[in-house]
Amino acid sequence: MKRRLPFQVKLFLSLVVFSSLLLALLGVTLFHFIDRQLHHDLGQRARVQASEIALMPGLAEQVAARNVAAIARLIQPLRNHSDASYIVIGDTREQHLYHSEAPDRLHRPMIGGDNAAVLQGQTIISVRQGGIGVSLRSKAPIFNGAHQVIGIVSVGYLTSYIAHINARLLWQAALYGAVLLLLLFLFSWIFSRNLKKQMFRLEPRDIALLVRQQKALLESMYEGVFAVDDEQRLILINRAARELLAIPHSEPALLGKPLDQVLQLPAHFFSPQQHHDKPAHHDNITVFNQRPVIVNRVAIELEPGSASGWVVSFRDKNDINTLSSQLSQVTRYADNLRIMRHEQLNWTATLVGLLQMRHYDAAMRYIQAQSEGAQKVLDFVSAHFASPTLCGLLLGKYVSAREKGIALIFDPACRLSRLPAGLSETELMSVIGNLLDNAVEATRNGPTPGAPIEVYISDRNQELVIEVADQGCGVEDAIKPQIFTLGFTSKPAVDGAPAGPEHGIGLYLAAGYVRQAGGSIEISDNAPQGAIFSVFIPYNTAIYAGQDND
Repeated sequence: MKRRLPFQVKLFLSLVVFSSLLLALLGVTLFHFIDRQLHHDLGQRARVQASEIALMPGLAEQVAARNVAAIARLIQPLRNHSDASYIVIGDTREQHLYHSEAPDRLHRPMIGGDNAAVLQGQTIISVRQGGIGVSLRSKAPIFNGAHQVIGIVSVGYLTSYIAHINARLLWQAALYGAVLLLLLFLFSWIFSRNLKKQMFRLEPRDIALLVRQQKALLESMYEGVFAVDDEQRLILINRAARELLAIPHSEPALLGKPLDQVLQLPAHFFSPQQHHDKPAHHDNITVFNQRPVIVNRVAIELEPGSASGWVVSFRDKNDINTLSSQLSQVTRYADNLRIMRHEQLNWTATLVGLLQMRHYDAAMRYIQAQSEGAQKVLDFVSAHFASPTLCGLLLGKYVSAREKGIALIFDPACRLSRLPAGLSETELMSVIGNLLDNAVEATRNGPTPGAPIEVYISDRNQELVIEVADQGCGVEDAIKPQIFTLGFTSKPAVDGAPAGPEHGIGLYLAAGYVRQAGGSIEISDNAPQGAIFSVFIPYNTAIYAGQDND
């Protein structure tokens, strides 16, 4: 199997090769620039020197007289201070009258073939093969008093001398380039290492695989999921979310858009204060696109305490209600069967005892008394409440409370023939059931465990009113504002252990359903003791849609 280099090594090698090629290209460019600039500067320097020598006092007379010794005495001091490779003086016949580097060339012809323009009075710069080699030179004419050309001055720099200067400059540049290349190696290694660290030391193919797995996972989820950045722009939304919220557009068409252009959210849904209090919110009831949902949201924190976005998952509350309703029905059915079995065993044992003792009249009176009590409650709830489900709930709660030694007393004015538009039958069962369970529990923990519980349910005056009054331990004023908070319970700890996660949910759900229907729920003190829970839901109020129930 062919071994693959790690991403960090490949990135490092790529940066090194690129840096080396870049430095090589820069070196070639720098060489050509330096060489061109050096030729220009030395050419101008040779031109200046040639022009100044041609104007030296006395030189024209000595050239005209062809006095070689006098010319040498004039030029030699200048030659000692010049950096030029040579200085040459010639006459109009293009013969050497002075050569600083080759005295044996005196009276020999000047080589190069570039003297025609000089003899016409022009100063030139050229690169030619001379007597001692190829050189960059400048030639200037020597004029007599009548402004006639009588000689030539040539100052030149050998190309070998120019190459030596170039080599020295390039060596310095190469040294700096080597240091720079070493720094680039170090930078490339640190950069590739930090980049790999930011990628959680994953290879690109691993990241690509994770992205594909994440996309497949999100698309296969039943719950809706979407994510936003710190500016509340949509960065992710799965298929279930689009289907649940009836969004017809595909995910690519939605990404990058402000969230409020895609969803209808409650005000302050992404409140900074909420994140400051707790960065995660679980099982909150709210409304998206006019659809009740149960929401979980978690902050995306690149740094602790600093939210750079949110991930939100939600599910249809109606699905939860369906499951809750089915579970509640099964639970109530099982509880009622258990209670009825227990009561039936007691009745049967009592009846068997009376019959064995042949107290037939007492047995008949016992049978009539038991039937009369149960039938009276059944007749009352059937006559005052139109919902069979509600009748079954109230009858089951009545039998359950009686088994615990607590009587449920229904107000004679009770009546319920219809439900508010914003409250389903399942939600009504949850509200009443939780209030009754809470009242029974408070009564059992109160100073008089056998005190009755009073129930009033009415739909008169265009308002659904539910009141449950107990004579239990009551609710302290200090905890009344928190009694409907998720997870809060006033139940005492047992043997130092907390009440448990199953508590602190019932009143939270009841309050959520009531507020969602546009109603209110209140707590007041009962006399002489206990508490009264009152629910008010108007019939003419629009369905609630806009605030989460944290």
